[in-house]
Formats: sequence, structure tokens, C-alpha cells
Amino acid sequence: MKILVIDDDADIRATMESLAARMELACDAAASLGEGLAKARCGGFDVVFLDVRLPDGNGLDALPVLKGLPDSPEVIILTGQGDPDGAELAIHGGVWDYLVKPMPLRETMLSLKRALQYRQEKNRAKSPRPIQLSSLVGTSPRMRQCFELAAQAAHSPASVLITGETGTGKELFARAIHDNSPRSGRPFVVVDCASLTETLVESTLFGHRKGAFTGADCDRDGLVKLADGGTLFLDEVGELPLSVQKSFLRVLQERRFRPVGGANEVQSDFRLIAATNRSLEEMVGRGEFRQDLLFRIKTIHLVLPPLRERAEDIRLLAQRRLEDLARGMDQAPKVMDSEFLMTIAAYPWPGNVRELNNVLERAVVAAGHETTLFALHLPQEVRIAVARANLSRGRSQEEGETAPSRPGDGPLPPLKAFKEAREREYLERLVRECGQDMASMIEISGLSRSHLYSLLKKYGHGT
Repeated sequence: MKILVIDDDADIRATMESLAARMELACDAAASLGEGLAKARCGGFDVVFLDVRLPDGNGLDALPVLKGLPDSPEVIILTGQGDPDGAELAIHGGVWDYLVKPMPLRETMLSLKRALQYRQEKNRAKSPRPIQLSSLVGTSPRMRQCFELAAQAAHSPASVLITGETGTGKELFARAIHDNSPRSGRPFVVVDCASLTETLVESTLFGHRKGAFTGADCDRDGLVKLADGGTLFLDEVGELPLSVQKSFLRVLQERRFRPVGGANEVQSDFRLIAATNRSLEEMVGRGEFRQDLLFRIKTIHLVLPPLRERAEDIRLLAQRRLEDLARGMDQAPKVMDSEFLMTIAAYPWPGNVRELNNVLERAVVAAGHETTLFALHLPQEVRIAVARANLSRGRSQEEGETAPSRPGDGPLPPLKAFKEAREREYLERLVRECGQDMASMIEISGLSRSHLYSLLKKYGHGT
């Protein structure tokens, strides 16, 4: 088995290489984040020791890249400071362990042995069958993690809680989990908890018997019974009235309930998937949501990232949407102009994928019979928001510059120095926005891979 040590401290690298030799493990090392990620992308590593403070970046920021690799290694974080917030971020990022320097050799060896044992057992175990994701789009590390967890959920009977901002695709993921589960041939019943009225919520969920209340002129099954054998999807579960949460908790525990006005209990064998754009933990703290119900529905927790945190997926999402619109209009998909792409990539998308789909449809309508979509076809509010952000960013950069670096303000620098200063600024912003995603950096900059590598190395960002 093989480990990788990413740390700028030569003594740490030497110590870890010595430890690996004692344990008869192959070991490679890197002194910078860029160099380490380049080696990790080549594959073959079982465990990566990752420093937090590196010359060219924060190790925690690279976790999505490492965990998004095809055969992602186990990650053990190294840090010189005891940082609870950093430890929390690391655990959320899926790391194996979090060690504080100087690490006792015994503790380090024990953590490494356990990580390797876990990896061996995981590799021996049968991996979950891949699921069909024709309705879902994304290649970013964050989305690949979501797809992996969705695959696990699809082959498990456990309850699933899907959280994320409005428009991130919670119902799409819920349907994908159902469609790839053993219950796929049975009903997928959606309950919009936000639309349930206080007076009819129990009747809607549990059904009623004839004569139970005025207007109940016949027996009627509720949505819970309709989901028998299939999946019950509670959309916006945070809106479920407190008065119903207690009775619904018992339904989850027993899979039995009594219809309104009924004398006998009814069974329903359903699988539960719930979704919300609210923080249920905060609602529990305010007494607005039952903690015991939260524990019951959160066996598997799938967190969907907002679109602004997976900007590399915007082009793919846009292409898929334009293909769908073209099929509906029985015409060829429209082509996106480069400025059109730059604009939709720069927009923050507060409404996420749902807003992107709406904006693209409006742009297609505005383009009419034209075959190419230009930025002019985008809604004015999108173009204005991007223009304002660009102008504000430019003003901030101008105000932050030193006097000699601004033409017309102090002595004019040599042209070469001026170009290098602007080049450095561009590279720094590119790295900030793309992290270590080389494919995105190449796509945005328009540079060849070799040219981009040389520039990154020139300005100290590693490769």
C-alpha cells in the first residue's frame, strides 16, 4: 500500500517517510499543495497526510478535490494548531483523522494502521451498484460525492434527509433514489408539507372514514397509505405542523396509523425521504421541530451544494437545458456564445438550478429563430447584476493598488513589470475561483495546459 505526505516541513516529510519504511509501505512526498494534488491525481495512494497551512493554499480547501478522485484516498489532516473549527470542516469533508503537530509517533502509526485496515475492508466489500442519473447533471467534486451517497441511499431502506437551498434539485435526487431502489416499481408519493392546512393535515396524511367530519361522504386513503410499498417524499418537512409531528413520529416507528374517524389501525410499508431548505437543527433549538423526529428522518443526510459552489457544472447544466428546450420546440439546440457563457458563469444564481433553467428558457425565447445565444438575449437583471459585480470588483482592485502600479498615478512602471503585475492578479483570482480544478482554469483562461502550468509555477502557485 502507498501513502502520500503533503507538508512544507521537511522534518515532517522525513519522519513520515521513515515511519512508512518501518511499516513496509511505499511513500511519496510533496512540499506544496499544487505538487501534492498533481501527484494525487495520478492515483495509487491509499492514505494522504495533508497539512493545513501550505505555501500555496489551505489544505482543507483541497479536500473536495481529493475526495472527488476516482479512487479517493483516505485523508489524515496535519496541523500545527489546535483548531476546533478546522477539525469540524475536516470531518465534514470526509477525512479519516485530524492530528495536531507535533504528532506522537505511536498515535500517528495507530491512525495510519486503522485507516489502511478500513480501506482494505472497504475495497473487499461489494461497492454499491451504480445508479442511473439521467435526470441529474454534474461532474464537480461536490456533486460526485452527492451521487455516491445517493447510490448508497438507493440500496438501503434507511430514511433519507435531503437539505439544500431552494432550486438545488432536492426532489430530483429523491426521485433518483426511489427509481434506483428495490421499490422503483411502486408509487412515489409527494407530500408538500408547506401546503398542508392545519385543519386537514391529518386527513390528508392518514385518510379518513365516512362521516368523520362534515363533507367526509366516503372512506378515503391518505397519502401515507398511498405510499404503501413505495416511497413517501415529505417535501419541505420543516413546515410540518408541530401538532402532527408527534403522531407522525409514531407512524415512522410502527408503520401503523389510525385514519381520522377510524376505529382500527392501518399499516403502510413505505420508505421515507424528506427534504427541506431550512436548518432543522436551528428549528429544534427554537422549539419549532421535534428533536426525536429529526433523529428518525436523518439516518442518511444528503446535502446538495448551491450552484455558486459548483460553478464548473453551469456549462453542462446549460447544455442539457438547451437540448431539452430544443426537443420541446422540435428544433436544433442553440449554441452559446463565449460572452453568454462568461456571463452565466459569473452570475451568483440565488435561485440555483431552477433559476438557471428559467433564465435559459427566457433567453431562447428572446433569441427567436437565431441559432446562437448572445449575452444580449439574457434577462436584463442578470446582465445588470454581473456588470455591477464586475465594476465593483474593478473599483476595489483599483483602490487596493499601490500608486506606482496604476498608470497615470505616480511614475509609470516598465511595460514588462506592468504586464506581470496584471498577469499575477489574474492568476491569483483564477486560483481563488477554481481552487485546484485545472480543467476549469484551462476552460476559463483559454490557455493551454502547458502554458497555464508554467504561469502557475512562475508566480508561486505550484503545479
